[in-house]
Amino acid sequence: MSRDSKKVKKEEEEDESSIAEQEEALLALIEHRTKEVEHLRQRISYYTSQLEQAEKRLQDSESKLARFRGQHNASSSSGSHANGIRNVKVERRSISPERVNGSSKNLPQPRTELVIPSVNPKTSQPVKSGGSGANTAAICGLEASPASNKAVKVKKEKSHRTSADAEVVESKDRGTKRKFEQKEHKELIPLLRRSSSPNTFQCYSNHIPSQHKRKLRSLALNPVNDQLFVTSALDGFVNLWQIQARGSSASFLSTTDCASSQERRWPEDIAWHPDGNSLFSVYTADARDSQISVLDLNKTKGRAHVTFLEDKPHVKGIINSIMFMPWENTCFVTGGSDHAVVLWNERDNNVWKPKQLHRNMHSSAVMGVAGMQQKQVVLSAGADKRIIGFDVHVGRADYKHQIDSKCMSVLANPCDFNLFMVHAGAHERQLRLYDIRIRQTEVHSFGWTQQSSESQSALINQAWSPDGLYLTSGSADPIIHIFDIRYNAQKPAQSIRAHQKRVFKAVWHNSLPLLISISSDLQVGLHKM
Repeated sequence: MSRDSKKVKKEEEEDESSIAEQEEALLALIEHRTKEVEHLRQRISYYTSQLEQAEKRLQDSESKLARFRGQHNASSSSGSHANGIRNVKVERRSISPERVNGSSKNLPQPRTELVIPSVNPKTSQPVKSGGSGANTAAICGLEASPASNKAVKVKKEKSHRTSADAEVVESKDRGTKRKFEQKEHKELIPLLRRSSSPNTFQCYSNHIPSQHKRKLRSLALNPVNDQLFVTSALDGFVNLWQIQARGSSASFLSTTDCASSQERRWPEDIAWHPDGNSLFSVYTADARDSQISVLDLNKTKGRAHVTFLEDKPHVKGIINSIMFMPWENTCFVTGGSDHAVVLWNERDNNVWKPKQLHRNMHSSAVMGVAGMQQKQVVLSAGADKRIIGFDVHVGRADYKHQIDSKCMSVLANPCDFNLFMVHAGAHERQLRLYDIRIRQTEVHSFGWTQQSSESQSALINQAWSPDGLYLTSGSADPIIHIFDIRYNAQKPAQSIRAHQKRVFKAVWHNSLPLLISISSDLQVGLHKM
């Protein structure tokens, strides 16, 4: 074969190879774009269903408002005609402290004006504060209009204290009249593992100093006022924060020394009261130290006040977890290193009485507790690898399961009342999902690879998104892992490098596209999604 023919043959082979490569590249591009189209179609379908549900909720709220106004107008009309008085339309507005205690105090004011809830109590307006105890009480109580805030600053200190007292009293009245709202159950378990590609987010992060002197331990969002959250640390202090600029920043409001009364221990875990006006912390049962403290942010005089409950039902070791139950009767549950799970019921005058649910069902420390919504079942997860579901009404365990590694926490899904998550100690399979109706069966699992160490830490906590479709987890690395429960893979849907050191917790905001995180780098992270 001549040199020219060899050259021609080589060029032909190169052309064929080039064509094959181009064809392969086009096939890969088509596959990628097909997945992209499927992903966008799924998102359209999801948001269409969310829009329909939101429209139904809006119509329901509007109809309730119309019925309420109709009843109110009917009662006002009958009363006015009976006395020969002409009806007057009253404009709804926020009641400022100045109007409560100012020049209008001698005029007859309808009591209903002070206690009418806002249309959306979860999204309160931002309130400027200088961080004093009185301002803290006002923030955790009523909303005030910007005009009233400006007027209060001009008032004398005595008038300011009086108006703050009035707000707190009204806030406590609201607390006693709090109406329990049953959440809507949504079937999310059928969506598990249905998607070949996860949803991801663009993230813009901002970091602010935590104002703590030692490593952070806990983070909790206020259940009533979306603008407020608290952090706790090994220095024993609890710091109160207010979100600003729709999650772009946060302002430091106040700090309170919440160390235990005898041993000066820091809070091991914290939980908001469902009314959002007080914070509960757990400590240790050693040396007969205080086990539960209550930080009352609605105290009327001076700084927020800390009290310690007298009862001490745990007998030894650290109290690892505290969680308020999602039930009509206000109560919370604690789990400790003494293997015990204790239910605390609220009595009159802020008196709490403990009742031991069980102490022998776990053979090691109880690391986490949670409550199921469909019936009064308390979930507990222990270092003995056991998961127990205790039926409070029946007085016995309704669910029992044992996994292959120690359990570090447990969380019930906020939307699907049958779904819950357990944080396990197994490497690369840290998060396990279970259906409480199916005995001893794991319905999905997730995990991640740690770079810094092989050991799993019980201080690394998880959080559900408000829609119940996503889980966030801190890690021993400076990373936040996000998991989509619809994703059919076990790896994270997305991992965000969020801090300089390990991330203890990242929680989802209830109404903003925002993640708030804490880390051992002593920073609070605000991540807009």
